[in-house]
Amino acid sequence: MKKYLLTVFIAFLTLTVTATDYDSNKPFGFCTRSSRTDANSTYSVTGGGCYTYPVPSDFTGKVVVLKSNGKDMKKDIQNAIKQHDVIIFDGSNGDFIVSSNINVEGDNKTLLGINNARLCTQWHITPEIITALNNAGVPHMNTHEGGGILPNGQRVREEAEFNTRKIIIELTGDNNENYRKSGILRVTKENIIIRNITFVGPGSIDVGGNDLLSFNGAKHCWVDHCAFSDGMDGNFDITVSSDFNTVSWCTFSYTERSYMHQNTNLIGYSDREPTGFLNTTFAFNWWGQGCVQRMPMIRVGKIHMLNNYFSSTTATNCINPRKNSEVLIEGNYFEKGVRRYFSQKDAISVTWADSNFAEEPNQSGTPISVGTTITIPYEYTVAPYADVPATVKKHAGATLKK
Repeated sequence: MKKYLLTVFIAFLTLTVTATDYDSNKPFGFCTRSSRTDANSTYSVTGGGCYTYPVPSDFTGKVVVLKSNGKDMKKDIQNAIKQHDVIIFDGSNGDFIVSSNINVEGDNKTLLGINNARLCTQWHITPEIITALNNAGVPHMNTHEGGGILPNGQRVREEAEFNTRKIIIELTGDNNENYRKSGILRVTKENIIIRNITFVGPGSIDVGGNDLLSFNGAKHCWVDHCAFSDGMDGNFDITVSSDFNTVSWCTFSYTERSYMHQNTNLIGYSDREPTGFLNTTFAFNWWGQGCVQRMPMIRVGKIHMLNNYFSSTTATNCINPRKNSEVLIEGNYFEKGVRRYFSQKDAISVTWADSNFAEEPNQSGTPISVGTTITIPYEYTVAPYADVPATVKKHAGATLKK
């Protein structure tokens, strides 16, 4: 892995801070560790060698600045990532349109947004599609069984998904169902930094499609100050033995474009996910408008939920530890109207700290700790829960400035 001495960099993307600034503007948490238990097993997360803007004049890595051409930019972005260390997305020409998932090829990359950079899927759910789905009664259909065979010969197990996909094929003529590939980035590599980018999806819909951002085997990655909205299957999922990653100061939401399946973040693809991986830090994130479930849902791994803010009044389940997971939950704030914010099933252990605060009782039962007390292999400070709403609302998302 390439090593760069980041401490010599003077120019930083900074926040307009209050008297108490909890943003250290550098990688922290599990992305900086190589062990789930040993604090001395550190890892230097550098991305492409720089993760701030402007890029220092003495930086020797390969840098490219991209601007939108108003067309599908999948190939342009994919080639830029393949050939450069630092990729700057400059939003001054408008949104970057992407027809389908882009694979982040190669280790040691930084993807950094400036000037309100937005990466948006080309396809999106239309009012015509929503009307057709409503007329067919899709929201009331079974989501576990009762499917069939689509006109393209594909077998679908669930009634709601089967009818959704059948209706979209009939309306769009997309017999190959290319629309289901409507995602933005897929990361399978190591030492990747993604900062200050807004990801906009087609709207959530029950078709088994792509996520806006997916980690599949990604390791030592830092996703910071990004905004995710309207992912088709999820906003940002971390699966397939990904490990030692941090998600900080990000926002997750859904708009009226989304129809069903507002399940925003999944850790572990199924109960069959191999154990020993998926160690992840979530700190100072905001689950807001329209989020229904998976904030996150967790299988396997040691997960640290630190000082996150939850305000989605549509939530039916927020933090949801599941099989083989170990989850430490500290300093999180659940806003008034968030009535179902925690449940667990088959977790190895959950530590629900006294530093969490909820304005209303949890309708799924009072959260309790189970199993052994969880410890984390890095130093950190839990911010007072009273500071969380204002701090996160002001600074989370793609809010970094030059």
